[in-house]
Amino acid sequence: MWLRLIAFPLLLLAGLGVIAGALAGLVILLAYPNLPSLDALTDYQPKIPLRVYTADGILIGEFGEERRSVVAIGDVPNIMKQAILAAEDERFYQHKGVDYQGVIRAAYSNLTAGGRRQGASTITMQVARNFFLSKEKTLTRKLYEALLAFKIEASLSKDEILQLYINQIYLGQRAYGFAEAAQIYFGKALKDVNVAEAAMLAGLPKAPSGFNPVVNPKRAKQRQLYVLRRMHDLGYITDAQFAEAQKAPIVVKRQANEYAVHAEYVAEMVRQMLYERFGDDAYTKGYRVYTTITKADQEEAYNALRRGVMDYDKRHGYRGPEGYIELPPEGQPDDVIEEALAEAPDSDELQPAVVLEASAKQVRAYRRGGEVVTISGEGLKFAQKMLDDKVAPNKRIRRGALIRIEQDEKHNWQILQLPDVEAALVAVSPSDGRVRALVGGFDFNLNKFNHVTQAWRQPGSSFKPFVYSAALEKGFTPATIVDDAPIVVDAAQTGSQTWEPHNYDGKYDGPIRLRVGLAKSKNMVAIRVLQAIGPQYAQDYITRFGFDADKHPPYLTLALGAGSVTAWQMARGYAVFANGGYRIEPYVVQRIVDDRGNVLAQAQPPRAGDDSLRVIDARNAFVMDSMLHDVVRYGTGARAMALGRKDLAGKTGTTNDLVDAWFAGYQPSLVAIAWVGFDEPRKLGNHETGAVAALPIWMNYMGKALKGVGEMFQPVPDGVVSVKVNPDTGLPAADGTLSEYFYRENVPPAQRPDAPEGNTPRTPAVVKPTTPF
Repeated sequence: MWLRLIAFPLLLLAGLGVIAGALAGLVILLAYPNLPSLDALTDYQPKIPLRVYTADGILIGEFGEERRSVVAIGDVPNIMKQAILAAEDERFYQHKGVDYQGVIRAAYSNLTAGGRRQGASTITMQVARNFFLSKEKTLTRKLYEALLAFKIEASLSKDEILQLYINQIYLGQRAYGFAEAAQIYFGKALKDVNVAEAAMLAGLPKAPSGFNPVVNPKRAKQRQLYVLRRMHDLGYITDAQFAEAQKAPIVVKRQANEYAVHAEYVAEMVRQMLYERFGDDAYTKGYRVYTTITKADQEEAYNALRRGVMDYDKRHGYRGPEGYIELPPEGQPDDVIEEALAEAPDSDELQPAVVLEASAKQVRAYRRGGEVVTISGEGLKFAQKMLDDKVAPNKRIRRGALIRIEQDEKHNWQILQLPDVEAALVAVSPSDGRVRALVGGFDFNLNKFNHVTQAWRQPGSSFKPFVYSAALEKGFTPATIVDDAPIVVDAAQTGSQTWEPHNYDGKYDGPIRLRVGLAKSKNMVAIRVLQAIGPQYAQDYITRFGFDADKHPPYLTLALGAGSVTAWQMARGYAVFANGGYRIEPYVVQRIVDDRGNVLAQAQPPRAGDDSLRVIDARNAFVMDSMLHDVVRYGTGARAMALGRKDLAGKTGTTNDLVDAWFAGYQPSLVAIAWVGFDEPRKLGNHETGAVAALPIWMNYMGKALKGVGEMFQPVPDGVVSVKVNPDTGLPAADGTLSEYFYRENVPPAQRPDAPEGNTPRTPAVVKPTTPF
C-alpha cells in the first residue's frame, strides 16, 4: 500500500515533467523559426560617429549619439579579454551560448541569498540582447535570449561573438565599445591599457552609470577590485600583478569631451558641412574628416587669443564674483558645493571655486573634487578691491562667493574672472587658401557663436587698404599729396546726416603723401581719396576681394570701414595683397574618408598664380604691399616690429567709439586676422585701439607661427619703377631724399628747381588740380 502511495506522486511528477518538457519543446519549436535574422551580426554595421582631425591626424571633434571605435579581436590585448571574461563569462569558450553551470550557480546563490542577486547571462546572451531584444526582465525575453544565443553560436565563431561584444556594449559617458571607453576614460588606445585599467573597464558593463569612474569613483574602485580578484582566482594575473594593480591609482580624464587640441570651432564648422551633405548619416557612418589646420598652429592661435583677451580683461578690472551659494555659517558642505560647481564648467585653466573664508589678506576656496586652496599676496591683487568690507554684498568676495581661480607660472593660485569681451583669430595660407588656424571665440563651451565666420562687424580703418587700392587704379600714387585737414560732409554724401569726422588722435598734419596717410591711418586722407574716386566706384571695386557690395553702402563713410565684414572675408581680402593680386578662397576641409578609408572628397584648390584668380594688377598688389609694410615699420602697427622681422605688413582697425578693434596683417606665406569686441557692441574702453587690443594677439601668434621661416618679399613686377622724390611734394627730384614706387605710366613730371613754392602740381593727372584732397 505504502509503495502505491509513494509511486503515485512520483508518477504524477514525472508525467507533469514530460508534459512541461513537451510544452517547452513545442514553444521552442514554434519560436525558433520566428527568431530574427542574424544579418545585423554577420554584416555588422555599427553606428560610428563623425570624427574630425587636424591635418596631422589629431582628433579635435566627435559627433554622434554613440561614440565608438571599432577594433578587431586580434588587436584587443589579452589582458583586456581576460578581464572581460573574468567579469562577465569565465566559461565563454566552453559553453554553447547558455552556461548551465552558471545558471545552477546563480540559482543556488540567489536562493541562499534570499533574493535575486546574481544573473547568468553569458556574453553570447548579452550580444543577443544588445542587438535584438529589449531589457525588460520577463521569462519570455529570457527564453528568446537563450534561443538567440544558440542560433548565434551556431552561426559565428567564439572570437567573432567576442568581437561583437567588445565593440557594441555600452560603457557610460556615451562610450560604446571598449576601444572608445579606453580613450574617453583614460585618454589612451585600448592596446595600451594596464591591468588596473583593464579591470576598471571590464567592470563597467554590469552597471555603466553605477560603476562609472568619472561620477562614482568609489563604487568603480570596488567593482575594479572584484574583477581583479576574479582575474587572480582564474590565473590570468600573477600575485605580483594582482598586488600592484590593487594599489595602482586610476587617473581618469577630468573631462570626457576633452581633446588634445582646442579646435572646437573648426570641428563645429565641419559638422555643419557634413550634415548639409549627408544628413543624419553624417553621425553614424564613420566619416573621418581631415582639416587643414595643424596642431602646432592651432595651439599657438588658441593661446594667443586667450592671452590677449585675458590681458584686456585685466586692464579693465575685477567685476566681482559670478554668483553666490548659500552656505551655513560654519562647516564645509561638500555635496552642496559640488552641486554648485557642477553648474560652472572649467574654461581651460580658469576653474570655478567657492569661497569658504575671505579677508583682505587671504582667501580659502573649495575646488571641484574637494581640494581647498589658499590664495594670498599677488594672487589677490587683481580682485583686491572686492575684498573690502565696504563693497556692496552683491559684489564682495565673501563666504559662498563663486569665483574663478588659475595657477600662475610659479603654480600659485590667483583670482581671475571669465572675460566679457570676445575675440577671433584666423590664419590662412595666401597661396591656396588653406586655413592653418581658426579660433572663433574665447571658449566654445561658453559661447558657440563663431566670431570668424558669423560675426558681421565694422572693420574700421583696416578696410582702408581696399579703398587705397581702388585709388591706385584711378591714377593715385603713394606719393600723391592729400590734405589731412578737417572736413564737413553733407547728408547727401553720408546717406544719413551731416558728418564731421576727425582723426583718432585729433591731430591734422596738412598736405601729406598717400603712403603716410595710410601708415598713420589718417581719416581725413581716406575720406578725400574716396571723394576723388567716387564711392560708387569703390563699392564696386571692393567686390574683387570678396566683399559684399550691399554690406558697404556707397557713401563716404565707406572710407573709414563703416560697412560690415567677417574675419573670414578679411583674411581672403588681405591674401590678395600678400600673394600678388590673386583671390583665393579659404577652406578648412582637406579630405573626407569613409569608415573603410575610401576617399570621398579631396580638396584641390587653385593656387595663386593661376590667371583665372587674378583680381587686381600685380603692380597694384605690389605697391599696396609696400605701403602696408610701412604701416608696420613706422605707422600704427609699429609694435609688430618687436618680432624682429622686416617682411611683415598689415593695418590696424579701430571703429567709431572704439567698439571694434582689428589687426589684419601678413607675411608672404601667412595671413592672419585678429579681432576683439563685445557680442552686444559697446565701447571697449579708452585707448583700446586695434594696436592695443588686437595687435598683441596677432603678434603672439605670428611670432610662433613664423619661427624658423626666413624673410621673404614680393618681387618688383614689370611696369613698376622706383623714383627718388621730394617728401614734401611727392614729385620726382634728383636730390630727393626717399624713393617711391610708381606705375611706369603714372610717374609725375619732375619738380623744376626754379618753380615757385606753391605752384607745384600735387595731384595725379587723372584728377582735376582743383579737387580738394
